[in-house]
Amino acid sequence: MDPVKAQQLAAELEVEMMADMYNRMTNACHRKCVPPHYKEAELTKGEAVCLDRCVAKYLDLHERLGRKLTELSVQDEETMRKAAVGSG
Repeated sequence: MDPVKAQQLAAELEVEMMADMYNRMTNACHRKCVPPHYKEAELTKGEAVCLDRCVAKYLDLHERLGRKLTELSVQDEETMRKAAVGSG
């Protein structure tokens, strides 16, 4: 595959994954922090604090998982490289 096309595909996939993560985070935090029947047009202080904490936790977890997956990917690449060198 052409390196430019591969890079473009990776960028498109990243945008799609970020949009999916944002939608999941929005739905999860809304369900957790905002009651189904609105009493006021604006968020209460408790709802706002809950949403802030929920989003912060969601983003922190997303970052941690990303680092771990990158670490595992690097380890896999090293293992495959060593196996290729050892069998060659």
